[in-house]
Amino acid sequence: MSGPPKILVVGSGGREHALVRALHDSAEHPAVFAAPGNPGMESEATCVPIRATDLAALTGWAAREKPDLVIIGPDSALAIGLADALAKVSVPALGPVRAAARLESSKSFAKQVLQELALPTAPYRVAHSAAEAKRILAGATYPVVLKADGLAAGKGVVVAERESEAFDAIGAWMERGELGESGRVLVIEDFLRGEEASLLVLTDGERWMLFPPARDHKRAYDGDTGPNTGGMGACAPARVPSAQDAIAIARRIVDPLLAELRARGILYRGILYFGLMLTPSGPMVLEINARFGDPEAQVVLPLLDEDALPLFLAAARGSLPPDRHGTFVRYAGAAVCVVLAAPGYPKEPHTGQAIEGLNHARPHGIRFYCAGVDRRAGGFVTSGGRVLGVTARAETLERAREAAYEAVSWIRFDGMQYRRDIAAVLQPGRPIS
Repeated sequence: MSGPPKILVVGSGGREHALVRALHDSAEHPAVFAAPGNPGMESEATCVPIRATDLAALTGWAAREKPDLVIIGPDSALAIGLADALAKVSVPALGPVRAAARLESSKSFAKQVLQELALPTAPYRVAHSAAEAKRILAGATYPVVLKADGLAAGKGVVVAERESEAFDAIGAWMERGELGESGRVLVIEDFLRGEEASLLVLTDGERWMLFPPARDHKRAYDGDTGPNTGGMGACAPARVPSAQDAIAIARRIVDPLLAELRARGILYRGILYFGLMLTPSGPMVLEINARFGDPEAQVVLPLLDEDALPLFLAAARGSLPPDRHGTFVRYAGAAVCVVLAAPGYPKEPHTGQAIEGLNHARPHGIRFYCAGVDRRAGGFVTSGGRVLGVTARAETLERAREAAYEAVSWIRFDGMQYRRDIAAVLQPGRPIS
């Protein structure tokens, strides 16, 4: 490698800004590009005006510019085979090939693999029509969980407390097609009680390393109420599981899953994300994602106590150090991210509001990760549902939480909404959906 490494981050949200910042902070001083990125990243990366799902344009750029690594952020880009396309032009990618990304792009496929490997997950049924879904639900005990089989930008999960809510989701997704093809097949799961946690794993297909366990808050409103969103905030390390338990859970799940994929001729290189429910009878896998979580990336990456770039390069090249297999990426302290969302989110967000406070002086440990942000008339305006991730890193979770909410008070835009209980201590025994 002559000169500084050249890295492309694909995507435009808060997760991608967190990746850009981690790379920008690397001791190797890489040249960082983001496609398409957003104006809030421009001080740390060169934005390339190519959509994350434009395979031809991204592959053409990579063939010309020959980056040392492409990090694929969004699930949509993985699902259409961006990693496969990059391999054809000999550009390494941190992100699995399309066949492996099915673990996220098809929930029924993921459940089938988990079941075949006898890995802990909620009992489920799959419906291919509205009539079949209603037959499955005949005599069901509520609540039940309904999941659109395909990608739905965080909007494909409903925890139905009663039959009418379940039938509403079936009507919206399977009969009226409000999620497009993603909602044509439905996964119906038993509801699990416990506390949620997210485990993010960096793997080269055989060896793997674990990031600090995180906790996402998906419901829109305080107290874990309201509709599901893409994520309203996160913290790391989560209060549970402990570091020791997290390694034990990862060993139980990751090794057999990677071995099964290899047996199918699939080498998984990238991030494996496990959404867990920590139930009284043990941890259960709620979901598998094929990339960094958003907003989990915004709390996990700032905690790293070692350079992320060499690890990302090693995973993409199949060369994670053997002595690091099954261990944590080195990290220190705790982080809390509070997502600031546009009015109307998650259903119909209103955009175009002027954002005040983005240039506020930030003490060490405070970071603003831009997501739904655009530039207009010399200032920043909202351009998406989740606008900004305000992240604070401190010695303890309590201090990080206090600092994050202090930093939230510096930002203002009309209709700004956010949860006020991110990383708060939950009441023991309370169900988390």
